[in-house]
Amino acid sequence: MSQRNRSSTQNSPQSKRPALARSSDTLLSEEEDDDMQFTQPSTSQVQKGLEKLTPVQLDHKTAEVIQYFLVKDQRKIPVRRADIVKFVLKEHRNVYAEVLRRAERTFKEVYGVKIVEIDTKTHVYILVNELETAEEAPLSISAGNPNMGLLFVILSVIFMKGGVVKEAVIWNILKKLRVDLREKHGELGDVKKVVTDEFVRQRYLEYAKVPHSEPVEHQFLWGQRAEYEVSKVKILEYMGQLHGQSPQSWSQQYRQATNPNAASSSQPSTSSQR
Repeated sequence: MSQRNRSSTQNSPQSKRPALARSSDTLLSEEEDDDMQFTQPSTSQVQKGLEKLTPVQLDHKTAEVIQYFLVKDQRKIPVRRADIVKFVLKEHRNVYAEVLRRAERTFKEVYGVKIVEIDTKTHVYILVNELETAEEAPLSISAGNPNMGLLFVILSVIFMKGGVVKEAVIWNILKKLRVDLREKHGELGDVKKVVTDEFVRQRYLEYAKVPHSEPVEHQFLWGQRAEYEVSKVKILEYMGQLHGQSPQSWSQQYRQATNPNAASSSQPSTSSQR
């Protein structure tokens, strides 16, 4: 490669973009590619797969899947079917459905949580506590959990502004809260990485390109996990306390918060935004 070509490559806008700031589109594309390697086994293949395992071995595989879920859940990382097959079941991939069924039963009976498939296209799962619904258990905004406090603020802004917010708006609001992206935060660390990488991978946020924007801009939306774990009612109560108003003062948001069906039908989706 010539010096001129190397220089143009190094100075291109794409090369200057941090590798971490990949949009939800890119992550979903990668997951689709991985999951395509898994083909649904036939009934006879499932039966043969089960016959190769003793009851003790099947229990062991189920325990391994449960442990895999628990380890991922500690960091709020969704679990992909492709990863369970690749890293846990391996040559026993044909018994995936039976092992997952057993794991679901154990989680419900022993841990009081359920496995929820948040993406039926790429088969991605999270654990949801059945003992605490989204209405009863908002994200913690305590000082001991700064990341969740940051996330609560961002999700609140997105919800109050109609479900989709440009990236620049979020950064400006954080700056007003004395969270400067140009400086490493004492508790949060690299804030931009936390927001555009960690929260996106955890499926709390979606990070998508603004359609037809030039230069390219990005926007944030609620992610699939947030819909299960974060209470819009609690957000309105928090905003009401902040502004000394009743939650009903925000009539549109109040309707969405108290009517989940209306909220899901009016929630912007990245498919319509791209």
